[in-house]
Amino acid sequence: MNLVLLISLALTSVSPLGHTSKLNSTSAINIRVNHEICHISPWMYGSCIEDVNHEIYGGLYDQRIFGESFEEPPGSPLTGWTAFGGNWTAIGHELTVAPAAGAKLVRNQPILTDGTVACDIRFPNANGDNAGLILRVNNPRDGADSWTGYEVSLSVKDQALILGSHRNNWKPLKSVPIHLRTNQWYRLKVELIGSKIKVTVGRSSAALLEYDDGANAIRAGEIGLRTWNSRADFKDLRIATQHRNIFDQLTGPSPSQRRIEVSGMWDPVVSRYAHGQLTWSSRNPYNSSHCQRIQFIGGTGTIGVSNRGLNHWGIAVSKGRTMIGHLYVRGSTGDTAVTVALQSADGQRTYAVEKLARAKAIWGRQDFQLTPDYTDAAARFAIWLSQPGTVDVDQVYLGDSGAGRFHGGPFRADIGNMLVQEGLTFLRYGGSMVNSPQYRWKNMIGPRDSRPQYDGTWYPYSTNGFAIPEFLQFCNAAHIKPAIAINIDETGHEAADMVQYLNGPVSSYWGAKRAADGHPRPYGVEYIEIGNEEAINGDTSWYKHYLDRFEHLYAAMYAEDPKLKFIVAAWWRPKEPWCEKIAKALNGKAALWDIHVDADSLADATRVDHTLTDMQAQFAKWIPGTSMRACILEENGNRHDLQRALAHARILNVAIRHGNFVRIDCPANCLQPFGENDNGWDQGQVFFTPSKVWGMPPYYAQQMAALNKEPVCVAATSSSPNSDLDTTVTRSKNGNTIVLSVVNIGAAAHLTRISLEGFIPSGDMKTWTLTGELNAVNTTQDPTKVTWHEARLRCDKALFNYTFLPHSFTILRLQRK
Repeated sequence: MNLVLLISLALTSVSPLGHTSKLNSTSAINIRVNHEICHISPWMYGSCIEDVNHEIYGGLYDQRIFGESFEEPPGSPLTGWTAFGGNWTAIGHELTVAPAAGAKLVRNQPILTDGTVACDIRFPNANGDNAGLILRVNNPRDGADSWTGYEVSLSVKDQALILGSHRNNWKPLKSVPIHLRTNQWYRLKVELIGSKIKVTVGRSSAALLEYDDGANAIRAGEIGLRTWNSRADFKDLRIATQHRNIFDQLTGPSPSQRRIEVSGMWDPVVSRYAHGQLTWSSRNPYNSSHCQRIQFIGGTGTIGVSNRGLNHWGIAVSKGRTMIGHLYVRGSTGDTAVTVALQSADGQRTYAVEKLARAKAIWGRQDFQLTPDYTDAAARFAIWLSQPGTVDVDQVYLGDSGAGRFHGGPFRADIGNMLVQEGLTFLRYGGSMVNSPQYRWKNMIGPRDSRPQYDGTWYPYSTNGFAIPEFLQFCNAAHIKPAIAINIDETGHEAADMVQYLNGPVSSYWGAKRAADGHPRPYGVEYIEIGNEEAINGDTSWYKHYLDRFEHLYAAMYAEDPKLKFIVAAWWRPKEPWCEKIAKALNGKAALWDIHVDADSLADATRVDHTLTDMQAQFAKWIPGTSMRACILEENGNRHDLQRALAHARILNVAIRHGNFVRIDCPANCLQPFGENDNGWDQGQVFFTPSKVWGMPPYYAQQMAALNKEPVCVAATSSSPNSDLDTTVTRSKNGNTIVLSVVNIGAAAHLTRISLEGFIPSGDMKTWTLTGELNAVNTTQDPTKVTWHEARLRCDKALFNYTFLPHSFTILRLQRK
């Protein structure tokens, strides 16, 4: 029986799941249509986007090159090892890694089951967190937790020996104290036998840490090295298994091996009979700190580099659809005319090729167009020399053209259109990315090619090619209300300049710069959040620092534009005295206080309801009569399945019922690249690959709600076994339309008696239903497996029955007779 027919049976009180389903028949919803509870902000149907998990760089930003500025250091400096992030250098018989969030260096052989691994480790300073060995490593990829295996590390900062496991996450298993000094070598030795792990440190043979992982044990995999934000040195690696002993001195490359040195997100392109050199160069790059040198010395064939997009996952090209691009090139000797091409991943087939003009001795931009003669979802972009000569290449751009660009801007049209179709009314550009000390707005304006890359919170080589101006351009084109967040350590002068750049007339100094950047019309920004999750760790001194910074920045920005609405980003703790101090100090200055809530559990909405009720009571107590309200700018979790969709639908119901106090609701994260989750937040509403884009169940829950938004919340009471039904009822301003939003979090269907006071339906009821298994998700093979189903049913009575399916979000829309 199909779902539409099952829903149609609901009005006859028949269980939609037939004789096999559970059915509760004691539920009721009573609605007083003319009793208004609150007026609802139009910005309740929002989302949060930031460059976490490559939502922007590799996602919405239509820049198909990842590693555009050649800032990523070359991969492994060791033969037989593969680097996954980080800057690893080998000098003599010592290997050094710069601080990085989870950079890994993995040895290609052997596969370790039982055996012993030992290595000397030294920490030049006590900064950062830890570094050490990783063992039984499987499926390693770029990203802090993108791998499976064990980690055994030392922390000078915490004076600890740490054991944990990774299964695309981090799970601490055991930690013991140990006295460690900087600039001293420590021998870290790990013995693995079956599920048992034994660790010694130094010369002692006595185990400092022992652990049995039991039935959950990871049984086999590669070995490697890892850092978590620490600078560390390694030497004298020894691996002993039942069949062989390996001594690896971690020796750097030979002079001949150093002839091939390519920035980390690029690959070498070297023909068999060509002789040349590739160098990751720091000599006067066009942008930031590095460029790529290509030198053809002799022989026949080609010498160059290629790029396969985000984390090497491929560049999608379509037959007959032109891609446009440019690069900056500087020639020094010989033939300096580079060739660019779109090719198959292995380079065996060329889909489009263009030879550019000879490069001059100074940096110059060269534009190109490539129209492939073949469709390939995982192609590569290549640059090469085929005659003796030397060139430096920097700041490469490759993007779609025509219909592939959203409203002609530098945005993927397929992703942009999905967000519009979701019905988003509000989009926040903020989050932990703004906490990076290098997140500064003045680095985000001017020509995109000249904006410096920066050490971002989520990626150490983040682009400013998409930044606040591009975000606002996207929102304007999509007709979505934008909000931006800024770093709290911008100066007041810089913040005032930003406001003038965004909202000032073209006759102003910074307004003229905006016009010079191609946007003479002011952006008309209304909402600015100062900071993100400030004092999240509970540091009282940080609350004080935040208040000081807010007042300083507020004064500067308000003086420039009094119409702005400012959002507080201090972490909400009702029992924290500083929250009361901040509320009182910012009363009349801040319009909203941002709270971030958990949204994975079906019970999370109940906690959100309590938090909002308490917050409103605290405001009434601390600052009576205040106009300050709340907003939810991040619903967070690590799910993107139907359960997460139902959890969001419940939280949205709660937020709407608090509509006089809550003005905005934004689930995170807006976007997520499929298979490239290297920052841990596995909660994308829209997933994408180089060639596809599709919604997850939370996307469809938001779309249902946005399609049926009405401005007035009315009184409704519901009763159901186990309180399974969560109900919010809204109506149109004129009262001729009512909308019931009902979430059934239970495993049983609910036959529900619905009564309407002051409203007689016209006879036509529209329904939308989202239901399925709680862990169901949409896939590339079945992108609409979990989506809503629409139906029309006959309903002309003020008292009727309806059956709400198990684990479902249902919307009923009725017109007045």
